[in-house]
Amino acid sequence: MKNHRVAVFRKVTFNAAHRLYRKDWTNEQNKNCFGLCANENYHGHNYRLDVKVTGEIDPSTGYVIDIAELKMITDEEVMERFDHRNLNLDCPEFKDLNPTGENIVVVIYSLLRKRIDSKYDLQIRLYETDRNYFEYPA
Repeated sequence: MKNHRVAVFRKVTFNAAHRLYRKDWTNEQNKNCFGLCANENYHGHNYRLDVKVTGEIDPSTGYVIDIAELKMITDEEVMERFDHRNLNLDCPEFKDLNPTGENIVVVIYSLLRKRIDSKYDLQIRLYETDRNYFEYPA
C-alpha cells in the first residue's frame, strides 16, 4: 500500500494573563503603542492552540504520531508552563520578551519543535480571541 502524508491535529486551551509594554518606554509611550493591552494591572486571554503535525503514516501502527505522546508533549511544554500564569511575571521565556501573540506563538513552536521528531512537519496556530490568531511558521 502506498504511504500517505497526513496531518494530525491537537487542540489545547490555556488561560494566561499578560501586559504588552516595553520597560524602556514611559507609561504614555506604552499606552500610545499598545492601548488597553498596556494596562499596568495586566489582562487575560483564553488561548486556544492548534498543533499540526504532518508526516507519513507508519505502516506498523497506522499512526503518523501517537496522539498520547503529542498530548504529553503539549501538556508538559504548554499547559504546565503557561496555563493560569502571568506570562510577564511567571514565565522566564518572557522576562525580556514582550508577550505579544507573535512572540508567544514563536516561543511555543520552539518548545514543541525540540520535542517532536524532525521527520515531522510542525505548524501551530494560536488564537488569542475568536477573531485574532497567529500562525507559525507562516
